[in-house]
Amino acid sequence: MLFRLARFAMPYRWQIAGATFALLIAAGTTLALGAGLRLLIDQGFGTSGDTSLLDRAVLILFGVSVLLACSTFARFYLVSWVGERVVADIRKAVFDHIIGLSPGFFEITRTGEVVSRLTTDTTLLQMVVGSSVSIALRNTLLILGGAIMLFITSLKLTLLVLAVVPLVVAPIVIFGRKVRRLSRISQDKIADVSAEASEALYGIRTVQAFAHEPHDRARFAERTEEAFTSALLRIRWRAILTGIVILLVFGSVSVVLWMGGADVVQGRLSAGQLSAFVFYAVLVAGALGAVSEVIGDLQRAAGAMERIGELLTTMPMVVAPANPKPLPQPSRGAVAFEHVTFRYPSRPTMAALDDFTLSIRPGERVAIVGPSGAGKTTVMQLLLRFYDPDAGTIRFDGMDIRDLDPAVLRSAIGAVPQDPTIFGASARDNIRYARPDASDADVRAAAEAAHALDFLERLPQGLDTFLGERGVRLSGGQRQRIAIARAILRNPALLLLDEATSALDAESERIVQAALDEVMRDRTTLVIAHRLATVLKADRIVVMDKGRIEAIGSHAELIRQGGLYAYLAALQFDQPRVEFG
Repeated sequence: MLFRLARFAMPYRWQIAGATFALLIAAGTTLALGAGLRLLIDQGFGTSGDTSLLDRAVLILFGVSVLLACSTFARFYLVSWVGERVVADIRKAVFDHIIGLSPGFFEITRTGEVVSRLTTDTTLLQMVVGSSVSIALRNTLLILGGAIMLFITSLKLTLLVLAVVPLVVAPIVIFGRKVRRLSRISQDKIADVSAEASEALYGIRTVQAFAHEPHDRARFAERTEEAFTSALLRIRWRAILTGIVILLVFGSVSVVLWMGGADVVQGRLSAGQLSAFVFYAVLVAGALGAVSEVIGDLQRAAGAMERIGELLTTMPMVVAPANPKPLPQPSRGAVAFEHVTFRYPSRPTMAALDDFTLSIRPGERVAIVGPSGAGKTTVMQLLLRFYDPDAGTIRFDGMDIRDLDPAVLRSAIGAVPQDPTIFGASARDNIRYARPDASDADVRAAAEAAHALDFLERLPQGLDTFLGERGVRLSGGQRQRIAIARAILRNPALLLLDEATSALDAESERIVQAALDEVMRDRTTLVIAHRLATVLKADRIVVMDKGRIEAIGSHAELIRQGGLYAYLAALQFDQPRVEFG
């Protein structure tokens, strides 16, 4: 999985080349210290009494140390820079991808899980790219270079060291696989913690209203303990791996030191040679220990990259055609559903729309009513092309919407949902969200048309007032008027109103309805409502039940016909009770 990082690192090949060069210099100078140590012991500490040899040996060692320090600085800086840059690019790539995924993806994936992959997993990658990979490469070079120097210094002792290598490599391979699997499980548990916290904090008012804090604390503690237990298991196996490698490596160094000491006593090896050999043996041993420890980090990063890779390879269910057709300009807002059948991915056995056929003329105001679950909101979801129908065709201005770029289609549609999203920004930025290039004058005009300017100007900083996360500083009616101002600023050919006044009190509904009347004028409008009083001005009312159209007509016509609409009207208006079903 770590090879996927390569495509993110390739744009910075010059920085990587510089870091590699510095890495080679650092490894080379480290290896040169062994030769300098041998020179210092055999000549500088010799019996000739010539202190100039000692001076020269010490100067050489100091020069090598300065070169090592400079190359280490360059390596650390460049590698850390590349690590931060690559992870920033990965975060942007992941966010760019997931924000384009279809809503169906988020039906089956918790938002907290996605956020965990975007933050925690990428932080792990930053540690690997900015540190662990460099450490692994540096120590691999030291192992190779140290092994060569060991051969040069003493063939006999080197062969003894090599006999231990298979014993060191075997646990790295065996335990490394287990560490990687446990790392993936650990990251999943951390994602569960993030998702649990996100859900509780998102619904904090509901949590506190139902005095549910003790239960949520217990659930969060349970998830946290599961993550801790999983991490502890991973740490245990990683610690066992590191301990075994260090025991084997330094145990072999002790044996080598004992045998080498015997050779020095018997005159077969000089003290300088033994010192250099021990230096290289310790260097190789330390490098092997470091590599075994870094492998644990690499395995964790592989698990993190696997989770990130799953996001990056998830394809949206709705994609733009290879050669999208242009939408006729100006858009008229004509809509046609032709024998449309659709099932949500999370409910594949239940048809949300069943052979649904409906045409809406440009400038017409059409209302859709029916009980909960009738498929009303699904009509809007399909019009916005959040999903594609399983069968049938949807046309906008006479064109199959599957032939259009979804972004172009949506640019001609304005939506006012029942629960509008207010972002953690100013009122001005929230309204401008519909058209980022709009001027301040346009934003102000839209707010005025939405009957929102009065209350916005009374805020502490007027339109520049921060509205709080999800608009917590506004009432329901005020949030709704912000959403209407967005729709006015967008100036769409087709306006979609999804229960836009159902959650408001009588006074707020009156103000919002006045704003809606303003934005609906001379515009194709599709209104979804449970409260029938809000649809009396519609040109046509479409009655839906179980994904099908039951009846179409005006309020008076539908009352005369009886059936579902008359039943709903009897429930909501002061009319004789009508039996239905």
